This record gives sequence, C-alpha cells and structure tokens, in this order.
Amino acid sequence: MQTMSDRTNLSRRGFIASACCLAAAPVFTPLTFAAMPGDNRFVAIVLRGAMDGLALVQPYGDPLLKQLRPDLVVGADAGLLDLDGFFGLHPAAADLMPLWKAGELSFVHSVSTPYRNARSHFDGQDILETGGSSTDGLRSGWLNRTLSVMAQPTAAVDVSTSRDLILAGPNKSEVWSTQSDVTMDGDALQFLTRLYENDPVFATAMAEAVSVDGFSDKLYGDTKRGQGVHDVARLAGGLLREQYRVAAFSISGWDTHIRQAADFAKAAKQLALAITTLKETLGPEAWSKTAVVAMTEFGRTVRQNGSAGTDHGTGGCCVMAGGAIKGGRVLGRWAGLGDGDLLDGRDLMPTGDVREVAAAMLYRQFDVPMSALTSTIFPGLDFSNRSAYL
Repeated sequence: MQTMSDRTNLSRRGFIASACCLAAAPVFTPLTFAAMPGDNRFVAIVLRGAMDGLALVQPYGDPLLKQLRPDLVVGADAGLLDLDGFFGLHPAAADLMPLWKAGELSFVHSVSTPYRNARSHFDGQDILETGGSSTDGLRSGWLNRTLSVMAQPTAAVDVSTSRDLILAGPNKSEVWSTQSDVTMDGDALQFLTRLYENDPVFATAMAEAVSVDGFSDKLYGDTKRGQGVHDVARLAGGLLREQYRVAAFSISGWDTHIRQAADFAKAAKQLALAITTLKETLGPEAWSKTAVVAMTEFGRTVRQNGSAGTDHGTGGCCVMAGGAIKGGRVLGRWAGLGDGDLLDGRDLMPTGDVREVAAAMLYRQFDVPMSALTSTIFPGLDFSNRSAYL
C-alpha cells in the first residue's frame, strides 16, 4: 500500500522543477471516503481558490454593491435569480434553483474560518481543512478526526497520487480517483505565471511549457472540466448510495483576480453540476438523508480590482444542500457594504464561523457529541449559534 503525504505548501517550492510537479495535480482532487454505519450521509466540498460569495449569492438589495463592483454586478436583466428579495443567485448556478424551491438548498453568508489578513491560499486551505484557528499544531483533517468519535472507520487504500488534507490523518479512510491522466488547473497556472514573471529564465520556461501544442486545451477545456466534475460527483454519489457515508472532494477555479465575469461563471456552473449530479446519482431515498457543505478558504474583496476581478478577502459564503437540511434560506448576519461595515475597509465582515456550519451538519447527521465538536474536531469552536443552521 502506498503511503500518501499531506499536501505540500507550494509557496516553499522555489524552483521550476518542483512547481511543474505540482502543476501535474488533477483539476479535481481524489475523492476520499469513509464507510460508516447508519443511513445518514455527509459530503464536504472544498472550493479551492477563494470563491467569491458576493458573486454567487449577490446582495442586489444593497445599493452600494453597484458602486463597488460596477463591472461585476449581474442584474435581473442578465438572469440573476431572486432568492428572498435581497439576495440573488448567479445565473450560472441556475440548475440549483429547483433544489432551492424544494427546500434542499441554503446559503450562509458572511462566514469564514478564523484565518485573517495574510490571505495565502495555502495557509487558508490548511486552516479550512484542519479545522483549527491557525496554521500551527494540527496536521490532520477535521473530517478525519470526526471518524475517531464514530464507529467502524474503514481500512485505508490509496489509488491515486494525492490526498485532501480534510480527510488525512490517523483514522482510516479510502482514496479513489476517477481518471489517471492529469492536468493543470487555472489557479495553478495563474500562480506559476505570477511566481515566475519577474525571472527571465523561469518566465521563458513557463511560456514554453504553456505553448506546448494542446496544453491550453487541457488547462481550460470546458468539456473536460465539466466531465471531470460530473465523474467525481457521480462516483461519490454511487459509493455513498451503497456502503459509504462520508465523502470529500474539491473543485478548483475560484481564484478570479482577472476576467472574473467569465471565469466565475464557469466555476459556478461546475459547482451546480456537482451538487445536482450527487442528487441524481444518490437517488431520492439516499438524497433525503444527505447533507452537503461546500466551503472555501476565504472570500474576496468587496471592491473590484483594476483587472475586472477581485482579490483575496475574508468574509465569504458557504453552500448547504441535501434532502436532510432545512433549505430555502439565506442564513448569516449581514453586516453591510459601507466603509464602516467592512473588515479593514476592504473585505466583507465575517459574522459567523464556517466551521460551525460543518459542525452543525455533523451534529445533525451523526449525533456527534458537542463536546467532541468543540475540542477534538474543531478546537476552540464556539458552537452557541448551531441552531441557526439546523
């Protein structure tokens, strides 16, 4: 059996060979599962790259939005889907509206992990997946630690080249992969381009790599990307329908520093595809006992930047879906978009802890003790607002 190491911090890799090795990571990370007793299911989806919650669930009722994002606001004339008279769903995620109407979809606005200020994808994702309050100490995932307070975790088997940190740790789980060929996703390409742009030698090597015939199609091909997320979600749904009860996978493509209007729409469509494919594959009975939580490492700036995009921020949005949730709600305390309402004058103010959303679903689905949720699983978590998500 091959032993998988935790995800390596790319920021510590200072030479092109290591970066190219990371660039070969799959666009959609391997699925990780745990077999559990009972009928309830839980799925965690990590949205890598910092998903813009203000774009997915747009506060169109706030008059300041248009001033802060003149080129990014999507109006009703462009297909924005009203949710509750104040928030609207991005039209690229329109396939989620039947779930909203059926009470199987909710959103939690203005949430984040305890991570602040540094705005590093690597540190932000580590905190999101370990469930802690900083990058120090924890090296196991919160979903893996959940298995320690539940019965009969399954033996581990690795059949891919990497493992998500969220389910990495001493408790046994299985890793599956939907395909063997690898591609480089848009987030990784943007990072490497920025990393090497001021070094003539590395910049030239990077440009030559990107110019290889067919390389760009593999990076950005919508058909391959769409098929990838469909395959991941279909595999997850099929395994969860049978013996598995816990699953985790990731979707990239959310780092929208430039060309946000087009790139965000592609990513939002893939998120909707993942959730609707899960529902279809699970079938009505299993879906009725399933809770899905999609979360990201941090939000994005309230103001658009000079490249028709947004930069790394703080407060974001979390997605809840499944037949086991109480849907049709936009949850969270909205702080507003005025200068005095923003964090550091630039970010959506986080008014809730995204870890509490995940904890509430674990509590609902598996009756995980509150003492374990606030110590073993999410150390230091204030779980006093749990009823808002149940």
